[in-house]
Amino acid sequence: MITRHADDGYRPLADGIEMRNLVNGPTTMMVRFHLAAGSALPPHSHPHEQTGVLLSGRARFTIAGESSEVGPGDAWCVPGGTEHAFDALDDCVVIEVFSPVREEYLA
Repeated sequence: MITRHADDGYRPLADGIEMRNLVNGPTTMMVRFHLAAGSALPPHSHPHEQTGVLLSGRARFTIAGESSEVGPGDAWCVPGGTEHAFDALDDCVVIEVFSPVREEYLA
């Protein structure tokens, strides 16, 4: 399966945060997020393993109570069930892969 690049098709996830499902298979899902400076995903957890990379911007990412500032090219892995939070310090673009597929992210 190939999904072509598009600048549309994003949907709001939270204040200042929008997402687009890029592609998914039976067990994985790749999502692109745009986060406006000052937006935040509060501490939360979900059963899905989550790997990602920051394409642009700066953010504070907290995983299991440990905070780090991340910049372009920095990547992470959040095990399923682990509390994490993300605070956009600048406008950010993030690509993340979830396993299994997050059904609530399907359009």
